[in-house]
Amino acid sequence: MIVLQVLYTLSAVWLALIGFNALILSILYLIHRHARTVEPDPHNITDWPTVVVQLPIYNERYVVERLIEAATQLDYPRHRLFIQLLDDSTDETVTRIAAAVERARAAGLSIEHIRRPSREGFKAGALAYGLERTQADFVTIFDADFVPAPDFLRRVIPYFLADERLGMVQTRWAHLNTETNALTRAQALALDGHFVVEQTARHRSGLLMNFAGTAGVWRRQCIKDSGGWHWDTLSEDIDLSYRAQMKGWRFLYLPDVAVPAEIPALMMAFKRQQARWATGTIQCLRKLGGTLLRARLTFWQKAEALIHLSGYLMHPLMLLILLLTLPLMLSGQMSELPLAGLGVAMLGAPLEAVLSQSRLYPRWWRRLSAYPVLMMIGAGIAVSNTQAILRALSGKAQPFLRTPKFEVRESRSAWIGSVYALPADATIGIEIFFALYAAATAVLSVSRLPALTPFLLLYALGFGYVAALSLWQGRVVRYVLPSQQQSYGLFSNAR
Repeated sequence: MIVLQVLYTLSAVWLALIGFNALILSILYLIHRHARTVEPDPHNITDWPTVVVQLPIYNERYVVERLIEAATQLDYPRHRLFIQLLDDSTDETVTRIAAAVERARAAGLSIEHIRRPSREGFKAGALAYGLERTQADFVTIFDADFVPAPDFLRRVIPYFLADERLGMVQTRWAHLNTETNALTRAQALALDGHFVVEQTARHRSGLLMNFAGTAGVWRRQCIKDSGGWHWDTLSEDIDLSYRAQMKGWRFLYLPDVAVPAEIPALMMAFKRQQARWATGTIQCLRKLGGTLLRARLTFWQKAEALIHLSGYLMHPLMLLILLLTLPLMLSGQMSELPLAGLGVAMLGAPLEAVLSQSRLYPRWWRRLSAYPVLMMIGAGIAVSNTQAILRALSGKAQPFLRTPKFEVRESRSAWIGSVYALPADATIGIEIFFALYAAATAVLSVSRLPALTPFLLLYALGFGYVAALSLWQGRVVRYVLPSQQQSYGLFSNAR
């Protein structure tokens, strides 16, 4: 039992460290929230640099035309703007792109529809392939579900002209479909916390920050100087970001420049997205951890970077704590563990939610009603994310599984019957097991250790909610023949 106590204590302390870090970032945000980067005047620019807008696409028939329309509406000198459709699609997305590209060309835009001979490297490979075919000074990247405003480039590019060592500018993600369902409302809370509080705190405190994969602009020379795009991880964005900053390039975050995007409305799509992010981030930890420790960075920068890259480890730790609670409780040794005070770490996440919502929205307190759902899905995705982390730790190459988009802004049920809808998988059975295990442990804790009961109930509700919603939404697959799903690349290694 001593071994179990040690494992439990170490897991609890590590989880607390992650929670305390959210609290620290919230405090740093409060300290620096009024600081402002001086905005260069675009009216003083007479010679705008060349910019290529890269749009990496794989099977996005519902949203690709909206994306192309937004890209073609960018207010930038036409002779300095180039657009690349990096299209690896295997479905009718190809014909939709071709038609949209022809319309854009007829309007006088410089736009290419690029089809690679193979899908080597997935998104990172597509970005590298496109970069080889342009000499543009700056590279802007938008994923398929993003809709930039026309003034995006005129607001961002001037910062590069004012600082020759500025390598990347990241803008804030906003949301097209927050009100689709409870799941999207909860995700909006989490994304706002990251982009309003965490990214702002990291940037303004001199800590390492990361390109978020989209809605950002890179200096071409920075990409080349940092070794270019690699595809040995699923988080090519974090990988290149850290390599660039360790090379001495400066990054800038602009929270006041927002680009709206679609939030996954399906639980299976959300779990796939989170699993990919978990795998990629831990792969980056394996790849860059040693380099970070040897880099010319302050201790504070190194510590924060390592905590950032290891953040997804909270999910296997959560499962381990849950599994250990029952035997320790039955043995009567739970009350002997020196864990008093660690509960303070739990204040970090809700504080981020309050700070981000109050910063962005007039009636922000109403949006906090989604926080209980966020707590449930935060616990409930621990199974799928733990599986993803184990895949990352195996060292084996992993496929890039895309997050399906359905253009759900106009219809809350746009995904029903879609060929991109994801079926339920075997992970749900494990989630149901953990829901029952947590519920049984909670019942026992009422008489033995009541202080643990609320946490155990959160586990039970979280796993139960994720499994139930996955099963309920999974009914859409009965509208789609398996042969159709295969033909549209639903189960292929996608972006």
